[in-house]
Amino acid sequence: MPGFAQDKGTIGIAMPTKSSARWISDGESMVRQFKEAGYDTDLQYAEDNIPNQLSQIENMITKGVDALVIASIDGTTLSNALANAAASGIPVVAYDRLIRESGDVDYYATFDNFQVGVQQGSSLVKGLEERFPGQDVWNVELFGGSPDDNNAYYFYDGAMSVLQPMIDEGKIDIVSGQMGMNQVGTLRWDGAVAQARMDNLLSANYTDETIHGVLSPYDGLSIGILSSLKGVGYGSGDQKMPIVTGQDAELPRSSRSTWASSTPPCSRTRANWPV
Repeated sequence: MPGFAQDKGTIGIAMPTKSSARWISDGESMVRQFKEAGYDTDLQYAEDNIPNQLSQIENMITKGVDALVIASIDGTTLSNALANAAASGIPVVAYDRLIRESGDVDYYATFDNFQVGVQQGSSLVKGLEERFPGQDVWNVELFGGSPDDNNAYYFYDGAMSVLQPMIDEGKIDIVSGQMGMNQVGTLRWDGAVAQARMDNLLSANYTDETIHGVLSPYDGLSIGILSSLKGVGYGSGDQKMPIVTGQDAELPRSSRSTWASSTPPCSRTRANWPV
């Protein structure tokens, strides 16, 4: 059995938000594993508020934590705080999200985010082939993650490495014409923003067209997108639900206690939502 004597020091853990189940799970997992290794922890969530996260990190430094693990909201806003951490001899681990514009990050732990995007793009194409066989052209819309999160660009670029050749050959049509992170990015990964944008895309472009698929990099966005699609009748009657991608095995808030995803959170990617 691992020892639980808390005499090795304290690890400060700064997480971005509790609005996503994966961050709650990641935070709890870290606390458990650090405890098993003999460390105390200080776990804080900033609820996607940049000044709040900055204040939390500065307080951890002031209290003298022995190391910092940071999943940043905006990876460009922490330079001064991390300089203070370095001056105090506190090592910093950037977790999942790259911390930029600072030379005071000691480690970066992440996934192959470009490959995650490749998997999402490939899942979208596979779903289109299975749900809409024989279609000459598939109508698709694109959603990206938060422009202040470096990972969002890797997800998008990875997916587009699969989709762009099909767009170029006319097999996929982006009916709205909205492409590139400057047009499809979703600040703070906000599902409500994604739902509102999907509403606008449908009303402006799909009164006489059928949408077949939506590229989404994160389930929190996908849930909003699915709500928008269902709101205009997709998934009922003879209107097939478009293929919507995602990752993180998020659940709608109302069904988190009743529906268990077959894709574990550590797998990160998912597509072909149950509808």
